[in-house]
Amino acid sequence: MTEIFKGKFTQQEPIPEEGIAAALDVLRSGRLHRYNLVDDEPGEVAALEREFADYTGAKYALAVTSGGYAMATALRALGIGPGDRVLSNAFTLAPVPGAIASVGAVPVFVGVTEALTIDLEDLAAKADQADVLMLSHMRGHLADMDALMAICDGAGVTVIEDCAHTMGAAWRGVPSGRWGRVGCYSTQTYKHINSGEGGFLITDDDEVMARAVILSGSYMLYKRHGTVPPDDVFERVKYDTPNVSGRMDHLRAAILRPQLRALDAQCEKWNERYRVVEEGLRGTPGLTVVERAEHERYVGSSIQFLLLDWEGARIRDVLGRCLARGVELKWFGASEPSGFTSRYDSWRYAPSAPMPASDRILRGIVDMRLPLTFSLEDCAQIARIIRGEVGAVFQAQV
Repeated sequence: MTEIFKGKFTQQEPIPEEGIAAALDVLRSGRLHRYNLVDDEPGEVAALEREFADYTGAKYALAVTSGGYAMATALRALGIGPGDRVLSNAFTLAPVPGAIASVGAVPVFVGVTEALTIDLEDLAAKADQADVLMLSHMRGHLADMDALMAICDGAGVTVIEDCAHTMGAAWRGVPSGRWGRVGCYSTQTYKHINSGEGGFLITDDDEVMARAVILSGSYMLYKRHGTVPPDDVFERVKYDTPNVSGRMDHLRAAILRPQLRALDAQCEKWNERYRVVEEGLRGTPGLTVVERAEHERYVGSSIQFLLLDWEGARIRDVLGRCLARGVELKWFGASEPSGFTSRYDSWRYAPSAPMPASDRILRGIVDMRLPLTFSLEDCAQIARIIRGEVGAVFQAQV
């Protein structure tokens, strides 16, 4: 009998009861704005900022409206503006080049390897073209950060890390977001903690943080933040840093605080599911499993595999056959963007020369979410379905 998977790939876990209770307290107070506080009341947002800084080991953390806003704020805080060139991954999602374009800067795309990480040889070749690298740890895959930082430090390139998919991950024990000058995170529904929309910016740099706080819309209420640079730093920057409002509110912060406390346990649950699917796919004819690096502590909230050098029609056949059996796969090789999937050649506001080696890999990337609402048995069934349909299409062409 043909197996049919009945789960929903967009169904997340419920918000913890502690978060719901804290959110109700905020709603009953009517004081949702982060600066609407009484006397010395710290407020949910400032408390969350302190807790996130502690979690990552950063000196400062700023809670904002989205990961994309955090990236654009990081660029502005570093002085990036119209006409400046910013290096970034060819394999990423649209908010990354979107953040670069939003400040008037120009993305310069760097290639992708079969490990789905940024191509360090291509990065070294292009490092003299920009002063900043917006590094996307796309779908949770961490590059060799020691080697990457050696390239960037040697070329005088400042690194901003897009950690939307790596909250809780690390390279050689150092958390993602702590290698570069700035780390940016997302708390959108499909990320590792969920407030619908939201994000963080972290840094150890006093001036970057002061500018980011003012950019976020602090007016002159920056002392109400959870992690605050010295007053003299704000005095240097407050009159020439614009307000580009993007504050997180108390409601979202209240929802996030208990999730942050549970994050490490949640990451291990994702990895249990990831390993079940990975093992189930390993050895499938025609399918390449993306191997994880020894020094990488990853968070397997999604999984990717490669159908390298397959014709597009055959990949579409696999996707259709899997969907008919309840398994929803995304493909980065389609000629037109679809949903969350797009490529560097989709973003016409950021034209780029073709990158044939990267194009070959991008055409073969298949992507799947692993929500924690799936059981380990669900994950084993999903792997069997993918293995069977990939195998069937592959064998038909042999």
